[in-house]
Amino acid sequence: MKRIGIVVAGGSGQRMGAQIPKQFIDLNGVPILVRTLNKFIASSANQLVLVLPENQLSNWQKIKEYIGFNAPLTVVIGGNTRFESVKNALNALSDEEAIVAIHDGVRPFISTQQINRSFEEAEMHGSAVNSIQLKDSIRLVINDSSQAKDRSQYRLTQTPQTFTLPKLKAAYQAIQNGAVFTDDASVWEHAGYPLHLIEGEELNFKITTPEDLRLAESLSRFNPDV
Repeated sequence: MKRIGIVVAGGSGQRMGAQIPKQFIDLNGVPILVRTLNKFIASSANQLVLVLPENQLSNWQKIKEYIGFNAPLTVVIGGNTRFESVKNALNALSDEEAIVAIHDGVRPFISTQQINRSFEEAEMHGSAVNSIQLKDSIRLVINDSSQAKDRSQYRLTQTPQTFTLPKLKAAYQAIQNGAVFTDDASVWEHAGYPLHLIEGEELNFKITTPEDLRLAESLSRFNPDV
């Protein structure tokens, strides 16, 4: 079955406090977004789609020319929310039978093996959502009090989140206001489809804050293969 990777890169960099969108920040010589795209290029994906805000297209063009990035991919204009951005990308695809993996552009440390595993699991189960166990104790905060919760009953979800294309596309089309949906798994679940979790990777974190960036710089400096 055809395998399609969608990389969503719509961050503004506000929480990072950076002058440029976080996906374009240089990480030891290679922009974060390019590192992420390279993982999908090296994977078993047959097609690659990049989703960017319209006001970031010029930045992307400059980066491509500067580093000589010429891998084949389709660029789709994103929307005001992540939901709208993913929906735009799905609408740009045909309704053929395929598996689609949707990934955050600022998670550059996903392994190629994990991307391939996500495709394989989704092909068998209809969906495959990367998730990891919690390490710390957790509490539910209610007004001025809190309650301890069993961390074994919770998971932290990551991307890629991978699904059969026709069903995911239909799930997105059926929703008029997607502002409340922060990931694709929630959209899939809302449509009534069963969700299959797979074990993710600890290093597959989202670069959002300055602390994340410092960790990412260290990882890329001392582990050139990540």
